[in-house]
Amino acid sequence: MNNIKQFLNRQNWKRLFAVFLVLWFIINIFQSLFTEIITDEAYYWLYGENLAWGYFDHPPLVGLLTFVSRFLFNGNLSVRFATVALQIFTIIIVRKLLDEEQPDSRKVTLFFVIAASMIWFTVCGFVTTPDVPFLFFAALFLLAYRRFLENESWLNTIILAVSIVGMVYGKYHAVIVVGLVVLSNIKLLDRTKAWIAAAIALLLLTPHIMWQIDMDFPSFKYHLNDRNNSFKWAYFLEYIPNQLVVFNPAAFGLVVYIIIKKKARDVFDRALYFLIAGFVIFFWITCFRGHVEPHWTMVCTIPMIMLIYRHSLDDRKIMRFVKIWITTMAALVLVARIVITTGVLPPRLGFNGKEERHKAIRSVAGELPVVFTGSFQNPSLYPFFTKSDASVLSAINSRQTQFDIWQKEQDYHGKPVFVCSQIEGKSARYEIDGYVFDGYFAKSFQSANRLHIEYKFPEKAIKTGDTLDISFLMHNPAKHGIDFFHDEFPLVFKAAYKSDAIRFIDGSLHNEIRFLPAGATVINSFKTVVPDLPAGEYLFAIVLDNGIVASKNSKYVSIELTIDN
Repeated sequence: MNNIKQFLNRQNWKRLFAVFLVLWFIINIFQSLFTEIITDEAYYWLYGENLAWGYFDHPPLVGLLTFVSRFLFNGNLSVRFATVALQIFTIIIVRKLLDEEQPDSRKVTLFFVIAASMIWFTVCGFVTTPDVPFLFFAALFLLAYRRFLENESWLNTIILAVSIVGMVYGKYHAVIVVGLVVLSNIKLLDRTKAWIAAAIALLLLTPHIMWQIDMDFPSFKYHLNDRNNSFKWAYFLEYIPNQLVVFNPAAFGLVVYIIIKKKARDVFDRALYFLIAGFVIFFWITCFRGHVEPHWTMVCTIPMIMLIYRHSLDDRKIMRFVKIWITTMAALVLVARIVITTGVLPPRLGFNGKEERHKAIRSVAGELPVVFTGSFQNPSLYPFFTKSDASVLSAINSRQTQFDIWQKEQDYHGKPVFVCSQIEGKSARYEIDGYVFDGYFAKSFQSANRLHIEYKFPEKAIKTGDTLDISFLMHNPAKHGIDFFHDEFPLVFKAAYKSDAIRFIDGSLHNEIRFLPAGATVINSFKTVVPDLPAGEYLFAIVLDNGIVASKNSKYVSIELTIDN
């Protein structure tokens, strides 16, 4: 009789688990269809159109997700379908990680309530980001790691290696995951098959490593250097409140309590503790080098769900807290998702209004390609919503993006374009259906963004009023020759001094340059007077201004400016 009850109970919880999975999938599909895509998703949608072993900002898996989605669907699902599907498998793996001997329907319900309360985890069920594949492979990694601890078989070793590779191809934060797990169990370094797993992972990562080498490591330069900013107390003080939003205040507080009050059961549990505490502390420390995106810690969602679930079953006080506060948060998250879907929120929050705005620009630009200034946002959204071509001219005072690798603006050389930017003396103001933007029509486009200038700064310490005479070598790797006296986009050499802001100073050339053919190199010198700026450390560069932007044509050099008394 007991065997029959156990069998029926097992069938009941499995059936309920399947029902919850189907409901989760349907809700996420519905949300995907009726929630306007966010800016980053349009960017990743372009990744899927241009598959590669890497991208400027991220590893390649997010591009593969959108490639699969756009192969199967149009519209929002062309960005999001693979994301919705992949999270279902992530949930299955997380549930498998709990490894219960006697699951039942009550426990299944508890599991889904906890998961549904995790704010960013639910977001990653319908919004495509690099976190989506990262979460899936992080869950697989934890499952493989636990099985590896139990049995160092070749199968478990290979699965461990593959999960590491998947995490890295999803997001570079994988290195922190692996590092924290090793720190939680230093004895792993004595296990031969752990090293074999690492070697297999390194081998499978070779295509991405070669891509980084060929591209001169753009991702690492961006994440490790270009994102650095001066310290601000706001970055430090906003960090914990932001973490409450990523997870939810109730779950975050409860997990802190568990880590402090409850001892890890075994070496695997210790890894969960290390992941949560390590990620939160690590990124809080990095606040000293600039702003930290709140979701960078969201991989902690997996160990958080596991710890809350396990300890709620063992501790009545924790279970009571979960029933009241975690359930309340799950309900609030659901309400918030419904509100987002209705489209009633202000457009400035980024959940709606983007499609109408870019279609308004399309009504003015017509069939012409649109050239934006700034970063990747507008040139990504415009082709998604209008199915028309666009690119961006990055500047020395805006960050570089994947568009600087694609170099689409070269395709517009000598052709008419619509420049969507506020350029004094050129742009007109348009108001279409309540959306206001600036721009003008150019008959023959030209960009100086690909010109590369190499120079050696005369000396590090300089004074205001000094005259600098800097020899430089300039190369044109672009497909087309560059006309420095172009009718619409003439080029002007300028010196850039960067501190908190950038100051541009004119100068003169020793020999006039009128035209630089494709593939040609020229040697010249640039003379400029050091401006009256406050004393201190600055970054100096030589740039070319084409009337739209001052492009990043040379590397920054650190200089020290003193005041001439």
